[in-house]
Amino acid sequence: MTEHNENIKPDEYCGESLNDDEDVDLSDDLNGSDDSEEDPRFITVGICAQWKKVKAKPMEEILHRLEQFEYIRIIVFSELMIQEKPIEEWPICLVLISFHSKGFPLAKTQQYARLRKPILINDLDKQWDIMDRIKVHEILNDAGIAQPRYGLLRRTLHADGIWKTLSVVNEQDDQIEIDGEVFHKPFVEKPVSAENHDVYIYFPSSAGGGSQRLFRKIGSRSSVYTSENSIRKDGSYIYEEFMPTDGTDVKVYTVGAEYAHAEARKSPGLDGKVERDEFGKEVRYPVILRADEKLIAMKICLTFKQAVCGFDLLRAEGKSFVCD
Repeated sequence: MTEHNENIKPDEYCGESLNDDEDVDLSDDLNGSDDSEEDPRFITVGICAQWKKVKAKPMEEILHRLEQFEYIRIIVFSELMIQEKPIEEWPICLVLISFHSKGFPLAKTQQYARLRKPILINDLDKQWDIMDRIKVHEILNDAGIAQPRYGLLRRTLHADGIWKTLSVVNEQDDQIEIDGEVFHKPFVEKPVSAENHDVYIYFPSSAGGGSQRLFRKIGSRSSVYTSENSIRKDGSYIYEEFMPTDGTDVKVYTVGAEYAHAEARKSPGLDGKVERDEFGKEVRYPVILRADEKLIAMKICLTFKQAVCGFDLLRAEGKSFVCD
């Protein structure tokens, strides 16, 4: 955001410098009195998330629009305070917007919510489910939301450090069979934990074999090709049917059940090279969602009880599928 009104002050972005060049804890200032705290017309909205998420473009746009309302006061909880201060010292707010990302103390935030009882824009209990890809698939199934065909390969780690496979697996050069369900290459292999972004795509021998290994963006790379053709053996994984797209992923962001914004980006599985603009930002293009895709966004928002959330869509064969 480039502008702020009097109800959201730069020092309310406590714990992080707006210029990202200093680390200052200004959490004490948040509990200071001002006119908005004494005026019952004001609604205090707390933002509790990792700093990188608060500063993400979609979240900045949400905050920018919220601050246009005269009687909304926004408090951004400092990352230092979230991590280190007891919940009794966290700011008191009427409404809380909070979402998990790696390293975020979700259990601690739940304790704060039980103590202060704010109105939750995003349900905190459901965020534990979102971190588990198995539960996400099950919830999507129950809600009737289209997703790629999938199978689960379960393993357990013994005390001797050896993984034991619990599923019945038959791996061949160009296919894998899991508990009677056959997946022909190309197929996608995902760790059960949604916190793990090391996703592999395995190719058939007719396409040269090997696999494309996706990961969190590092510089200008988001994936790398390897000749390794065998599935991983070190944990439980979900296997999904590969959906042929036009080489792009669609990222959808909801703000309530009735509004969704979408952007397309180059698929990381294409060649692994991240397209960036002159400012170093990943290139994304606005996307107009179809009526059926807007319905998917509404269902996800309501089913997972997350008013502010994001998910990935794959457009393939004239249909749309939720993939993460």
